[in-house]
Amino acid sequence: MLLRLTKVAKFYGNRLVIKDVSFEVSAGTVTLLAGPNGAGKSTLLKLMAGLSRPSAGSVERGIADEALGYLGHQTFIYPELTAFENLAFWARLHGLAPERCSEDALLTALERMELKRFAFERAGGFSRGMAQRLNLARVLLLSPSLLLLDEPGTGLDTRSMAILHREIAATRDRGAGIVWISHSVAEDLARADRVLAIAEKRVVYSGPTADYVPEAVAC
Repeated sequence: MLLRLTKVAKFYGNRLVIKDVSFEVSAGTVTLLAGPNGAGKSTLLKLMAGLSRPSAGSVERGIADEALGYLGHQTFIYPELTAFENLAFWARLHGLAPERCSEDALLTALERMELKRFAFERAGGFSRGMAQRLNLARVLLLSPSLLLLDEPGTGLDTRSMAILHREIAATRDRGAGIVWISHSVAEDLARADRVLAIAEKRVVYSGPTADYVPEAVAC
């Protein structure tokens, strides 16, 4: 078990966002987190990441904090630094072993995102797709056992989307668990194992993708 939610609820002031959410993430699986806009998907992902505390219920993680990767709407990229310097900063911040934050290792991480030729250019000049790929490289540098993705494909071009899909598959294949808020659930069902759908503040579906009907929950 990588992550377990038990009867989780979250209030912001007097406003109830989600209630009675129970769910478990296993190794080597991709779960799509689906639901209409405003249903609380991002809130739920932040609870899973430990960035917010539940108002009721419990969130248990079977991994160390450093084995968690979270990619939210903010890129956490420093525009004045080059792509290489950004990765080097995050590698040091997370205390990665020397062999994982060597020049070769960082350039290899950029190469996987097709950013190696831009390694020593300032990130502030990157397109949306390039910045998001750099952000993904930052998260994947940790080799996380649990990867949480909040609409990572928003605004990406076709090539960047292909890279994103490839890296999600590779992360699952090495045994990590992934929870993914996709902006195109119907298209990404084939890339996932399970769906957790929320609407009207509660879980309306939790199970295999084969039994999920996207039309039942507007996204």
